[in-house]
This record gives sequence, structure tokens and C-alpha cells, in this order.
Amino acid sequence: MQKQREHWSSQIGFILAAAGSAIGLGTLWKFPYVTGQNGGGLFVLVYVLCTFFVAVPLFMAELTLGRRAQRGAVGVFASMSSNSTVWKSAGWLGVASSFLIMTYYSVLAGWGLNYILMSLNQFWVGKSPAEISQTFDILQASGSISMFWQALFVALTVGLVYPGIRHGIEYWSRFMTTGLLVILVGLCLYSMTLEGFPQAFDFIFSLNGEKMKPSGFLEALGLSFFTLSLGQGIMLTYGSYLRREDDIPKTGIVVGSMILIVACLASLTIFPVLFTFDQPPESGPGLVFKALPLLFSKLPGSLILSTTFFTLFVFTALTSAMPLIEVAAANFMDLLGWSRKKSVLIVGLAAFIAGIPSALSGTNILFPEWELIYGKTFFATIDELVSVWLIPVGGFMTVIFTGWFLDTSMLKKEFKEGSKLQWLWTPWVFFMRWVAPVAIAAILLQMAEIVNFDKWFS
Repeated sequence: MQKQREHWSSQIGFILAAAGSAIGLGTLWKFPYVTGQNGGGLFVLVYVLCTFFVAVPLFMAELTLGRRAQRGAVGVFASMSSNSTVWKSAGWLGVASSFLIMTYYSVLAGWGLNYILMSLNQFWVGKSPAEISQTFDILQASGSISMFWQALFVALTVGLVYPGIRHGIEYWSRFMTTGLLVILVGLCLYSMTLEGFPQAFDFIFSLNGEKMKPSGFLEALGLSFFTLSLGQGIMLTYGSYLRREDDIPKTGIVVGSMILIVACLASLTIFPVLFTFDQPPESGPGLVFKALPLLFSKLPGSLILSTTFFTLFVFTALTSAMPLIEVAAANFMDLLGWSRKKSVLIVGLAAFIAGIPSALSGTNILFPEWELIYGKTFFATIDELVSVWLIPVGGFMTVIFTGWFLDTSMLKKEFKEGSKLQWLWTPWVFFMRWVAPVAIAAILLQMAEIVNFDKWFS
């Protein structure tokens, strides 16, 4: 007999938890530098359209399936497909995605913890600009320091998830999601005083398409999936804790809007700093750890500014890491009957151990020939495996399952229950059946190099 499932205490509590999951390092870390690489304004517009017309409908679908099944990611597909092995694999893809993300995410977030301490110690004092930027290279090459901060971050995440949904994830999401919004608004207001703010504003919101390639449209779509935590089993699992009276369509619109607002705030915080000091906006993944500390050191109040920014960075990481642990733990509870405490502790320990190669990827301690063989570090290899393949494939299977496999009358009833936006049913089904599958298939075809849209439309 299935145990009584814990539920969110309120809709606002769930919205903050879902938004906290989505407002992660994808929004603060990845969105700004990908926007910079694609030339700004036009990419932002495409990202907005992809978010509302593809990602948000899929977000609603995952919540709908989760609430209907009242199970974790694997249990959702098993219970609604007569235990079909093919469809259960979609659930396992989500579990695998979340677990693998946690293995390298904890390393990235651990570096953020390290930079809080470094900021408090004003590590930039007496150093040249080159030495400040090279500090991150030294950190990457120090396996023991990276592993220390990785272990600390995993322990923090496990501690937050351990008490359960209401007293763990929901409670801390309320605090941290609200806190990160306050910090981000404060930093954005500060950036508005910098000389580079008008240029940054124009870069983000003017429809400049000079650097935007056709493949950039697909990159915007993939980024919308990443920033909304889709294809990772997270919203399937979170949906299983929803109450019957919770409004799923409204939640999707609210969370999607919050993600877009935060993405713009993050860009309006970071790009003015770059333009003020004539730094390239396409600085890449190292932007947060290499370029920003160098620029913070030149601003008044650098200790407070740098410490506050990296505290925000860690807050966003924690709100996203909690569901990454929860996805795998929920499946152990459902499938093996384990207690929450046992499941969370085992998943946390396994994520730390599996993350050690990523923590050591900047050294020659483990797999020294990895980069020579695969062309990138172990850290980057796992990141690409998940973001390029597992998430899109899992998302594609979910939209096909929802739009074409499930009984329409059952799906319609579940979608509309508790909602004041029942009129969204018709456009939602259309996007799930026709728009989302085509869009995701295009991503997979481009990534598999079966087609090259840049050549097609050049």
C-alpha cells in the first residue's frame, strides 16, 4: 500500500520552491554569458518566446503528470503507462539528469562558497589584474580545495532536504528565494549607477541580431529548458506534492515570468560592470569567477559588493540543488520503500563521490588523459552530456507521452482541476502536440549534426 504523500502547505510555498529550483545558476551563471555570446537583444527576445510558448507548457505538463500520479519521476510514467519499460525510461532519464547535474553543480557551487571566503579576505588586495583572474585557475588546479568546498555544499543541501517537503524544501525555499530576489534587486540598483548601464540596457533590450545565428534560436530554446528545470524529473517530483486545489496553469505562468524577470535582473547587474570597464560581454563560463572579481576590485565597497554577489550565487545554487537531491531520493522512497532520511543521505553521499572526478578535472590526479581523449574536461563532458542530450531527450519523451499517449479526457480533467485559467487547455494541448515536439526535435537534430540550420539559413 502506497504511503500518504506529503504535500506543499500552500500554493505560494510551492511557487517559491519551484521558482527557487528554476532560478538557479542557469539564470545567474549561464544566461548572461550565453546572451553575450549571441549578441544580446534579439537572443533575449527569442528566449522569452521560447520560455512562454514551449518551456512553460512543458513545465505545466510535468506538474500535471506528477500531481496525477502522486509518484516520483519513474513512478509517474510507470503508473500511467501500465509499467511500460519504454516510458519508464523517460523517468529514469530525469533521475539520471538530476543526479549527474548535482555531481558537477556541487563543484561549481562549492567554488562560490570559496569566493565568499575569499571576498571577506579581500583576496584582490595587492594583486595585479592578471593575478586576480588567475586565482580561479589556481582554484581549479587545487583538487583538495575544490573537494572540500564540494563536500561542504553537498552537506548543506542534504541538511536542507533532510527534514522533508514542508519543513525542509518549502521552508528554506521561502527564505532563500525571497533573499536572493532582494539581493539581486539591490545589486541591480547599484549597477544602475555605473557608467556602463545605458550601454548594457541597450545591449540587452535592443534587437541587435548581428551575432545571432539560426542555431542561436535553438540555443535559446535549450536555455529555456535548462532555466526552468525541465527534463530533469524535478517538476514531475514537485508536482507529486501538489494538492488537488492548486492551480497548475497559473503556477506555470507565474514561475515562467519570475524566471524571465530574474534573468533580466541578472543581466542588468552583470553587463553594466563589464561595459564600465570595457570587458567583452561574451566572456564565457569563466565570467563569474574570473572577470567579475577583477571588476569588483575596482569598484567602491568592493568587499561588500563581492561578498554579496557570491552569497547570491550560493543561494541560487542551493535552491536548485535541493530538488536535484529530492528527485533521486523520492524514487528510492517510492520504489524501494526507504525512509526519507535514508534516501537523502545515500543520494547525497553518492552525489559527492560521483562528483569527485569533476572536482579534480582541473588537475592531473584522476583521468589525466581525459581531455586529450574527449576534447574537454570531465566537468565539461558531464555538463554537455546532460544539457545537450539527456534533458532534450527526456523533454521530448515527456511531450510525446503527454500530448499523444495519455487519454485526453483524463488529461483535460487533471489540467483544469483547481484552475481559474481553464481556457488555456486548448492552446496548451496544441503547443504540447505540435510546437514543443518539433522544437525539441530541431535541437536534437542540430546537436546530432544531422542538420545544420546555420548552413540552411545562411
